[in-house]
Amino acid sequence: MMKSFRIGTLFGIPIKLDITFLLVLPLFAYLIGFQIGAVTELLNAFMGASIDVEAVTAGWNPWILGLAAAIGLFVGVVFHELGHSLTAQRYGFPIDSITLWLFGGVAAFSEMPEDWRQEFAIAIAGPIVSVLVGIASFGLFYVTPASMDGTQFVLAYLAILNVALAGFNMLPAFPMDGGRVLRAFLARSKPYAQATQQAASIGKFFAVLMGLFALIPPFNIILLGIAFFVYIAASSEAQQVTMKAAFQDVTVSDIMTPASDLHTVTPDASVAQLIQRMFSERHTGYPVVESNGGGGRLVGLVTLSDAREIQPVERDAYTVEEIMTTDLKTISAESDAMTAIEQMRENDIGRLLVVERNGHVGTPGQETDVPPGSEPRAGDDLVGLISRSDIMTAFDIVQKSGAVGLAAQAQRAD
Repeated sequence: MMKSFRIGTLFGIPIKLDITFLLVLPLFAYLIGFQIGAVTELLNAFMGASIDVEAVTAGWNPWILGLAAAIGLFVGVVFHELGHSLTAQRYGFPIDSITLWLFGGVAAFSEMPEDWRQEFAIAIAGPIVSVLVGIASFGLFYVTPASMDGTQFVLAYLAILNVALAGFNMLPAFPMDGGRVLRAFLARSKPYAQATQQAASIGKFFAVLMGLFALIPPFNIILLGIAFFVYIAASSEAQQVTMKAAFQDVTVSDIMTPASDLHTVTPDASVAQLIQRMFSERHTGYPVVESNGGGGRLVGLVTLSDAREIQPVERDAYTVEEIMTTDLKTISAESDAMTAIEQMRENDIGRLLVVERNGHVGTPGQETDVPPGSEPRAGDDLVGLISRSDIMTAFDIVQKSGAVGLAAQAQRAD
């Protein structure tokens, strides 16, 4: 998703709008308004309504009613996501937000349940709410006076569409609701990761079918986009769950590159020396430690972009300490590998410095004590570095061999 902004809160859950929602809402309003005459005739035939076609198609009515129906549809989507979210909260899983975007709505879970009963209840709650919204819309349609043709059209349209939304979401196309229900049933007798892989494979198959169906004239770009999203999301979640299972007992220290194998630089080295080392060692970034080689006390990080800021004629006069950054992304060696993966993803970086708490931070002579249990930072002892390539190498070994020890040994042997 793109940039989103908060519009309110329901039951303590932030409700957000993604920028793409502002594009799709007018599109939906236009499509509903453009087809309002034909849709009204179908509603009259299917629901026994007596909506005046001439009344709803006169003047600006198609576009006004189209916008009202589109807004009502997305309100129904919010209720659908609230069904998931409130059920998840009942089981103790916090919800970060509900976001409306190009393809409807999504509830951002802080953590996904691995108990099949909980996942089934959470997954089925959304479609159930959509059906209830559809029934409520039909009830309001039924009691609305026949003279209110526009209101009857919107309510009848929402009654049909919310039930259709529930049915569409129950397709076994993981990670849609039906796919999550399927995984829940598979997880009754299989490991969670294996159930996820099988549900994802079925989901990708349905995504391909949806994509092919979308290409049949008239071309349906929205369905094609949903198919693409389902395929990518199924692959991504399957990989994440498999990785979490593979790294269940793996710590950062098992797969990191130890400090003894790292290229580091001292804070008193000149920028000219740093540039020369970058050229000869083919590295563009160095941890800055008080003693070069074999680890040492981490005081910063220096990169090629930092060095470029110094004019060539002045590089002998400047030291690494004067250009390095102390705003570091670090992790402790005892942390589990999945924590490292999540930190890299959140900060959009490819590596983390691995440090060990030494009880104080700061430059020599200006150390400051830190409370026990606080986060690692510059001033701690550098014990290694973990990168995405370290993680993927270990993942490949663990997945193929099932041996954590082999993964750790392979990393240390590289």
